[in-house]
Amino acid sequence: MRKKGPSPIAKLPNSRWLIPGMGIKRWLLLLGFGALVAGMGFVYVILVLHRYNWLPEAMYRALTLQFLPVAWRIILPFVLGGGMMILAVYRLGHALLAPFRRPDEAVSESLYHYSRQGRGPHIVAIGGGTGMPSLLRGLREYTRNITAVVTVADDGGSSGRLRRDLGLLPPGDFRNNIAALSRDEALMTQVLQYRFGAQVAERESAGNGRSELQGHAFGNLLLAALTGITGSFDEALLAAERVLGLRGRVLPSTLEPVTLVAEVLVAGQVQRVVGESAIPESGGHIQHLCLEPEQVRAYPPVLKAILQADLIVMGPGSLYTSILPNLLIHDLATALQHARAPKIYICNLAIQPGETDNYTVADHVDAILQHLPTNFLDIVLANDNLSVPPQTGGGQTVYVQPVAPAAVRMMTADLVDEKRPWRHDSAKVAQAVISLLP
Repeated sequence: MRKKGPSPIAKLPNSRWLIPGMGIKRWLLLLGFGALVAGMGFVYVILVLHRYNWLPEAMYRALTLQFLPVAWRIILPFVLGGGMMILAVYRLGHALLAPFRRPDEAVSESLYHYSRQGRGPHIVAIGGGTGMPSLLRGLREYTRNITAVVTVADDGGSSGRLRRDLGLLPPGDFRNNIAALSRDEALMTQVLQYRFGAQVAERESAGNGRSELQGHAFGNLLLAALTGITGSFDEALLAAERVLGLRGRVLPSTLEPVTLVAEVLVAGQVQRVVGESAIPESGGHIQHLCLEPEQVRAYPPVLKAILQADLIVMGPGSLYTSILPNLLIHDLATALQHARAPKIYICNLAIQPGETDNYTVADHVDAILQHLPTNFLDIVLANDNLSVPPQTGGGQTVYVQPVAPAAVRMMTADLVDEKRPWRHDSAKVAQAVISLLP
């Protein structure tokens, strides 16, 4: 397994410029060589002016440093000229990068991280819901070559309303992952997740009627607006990627509207439950999933990303309503089977009421393989730190027990966020995923 640590040079202060592959030293050398060539031309001009007596003798002696020893005539121009070039390059870089870096981050740091992430592995993450943003938040520190593939089966809340009213693909999961990959995540998360509520409630109490904005997240409305401007949902995502400076991209698994349908065992009888939001509320044990319509086409850029990936990650997220809906798309599943990259399933830390009650890691894997071929997964990554008290963070976490599946190799690591034990720690899970690169 490949593990990449920081270069020893990178540990030295103010030495990011020296890191191999930064793409800086070659241009500094070219700049220095160009200055040397230009300097030769300037010296030739002085010699010609002196030869034809067009330059006073005192000025000639001053320009050629005749008042200094020969060694200093060589050293001084190199030192002063080199210093001025370095200062000019630094200040120019500082000015050009100012809009794109944090105020407390040095220019060399910005360039180093940009260069390192640009050379990072190509990773495809498949899922949706609230689990994937935790993974993306950690992976973006290692690479910008991230493709997040998100389900379009969501039909609840603000996303469901926009889907019904405007015929829009549900934007909620896309909003969450876009926020996780944005350059200024703290601010963009607040902006994109802002939900209209208090103001419209005041409007209702004043007798002005119910506002259509109530309950909508701003990020959902932004994607709806970009869809109207660009003419399609996939173009809206590309526009959001440019506008928000994403370190990666977020793509739909399909552009066709789909409905998730489950066969659920309730009180000894199998019932057909229609709709992603209705499945966890059915109160039974999920037996089988399917999409309606069944023969939907995967979004072509997703297939390309899968076939070119260095690593493919499924999860974390809701097993039946965030991960499996993507894998039920036939040509997407076929592309995964033919992909050369290792395929990893990141198991949830805690059970999800209504979906995975009393499930172990083995049960999660069995549910996936029930719908897909047995050679579909290479590794399942599970948490082995069950020592954090379940009531930590104000919840009552019920951990998924790390029982190894029979058909897939299991690897375990400490993945838990110790303040919110039902969530993955972004840094821990990203480090574990990167360590699985071939």
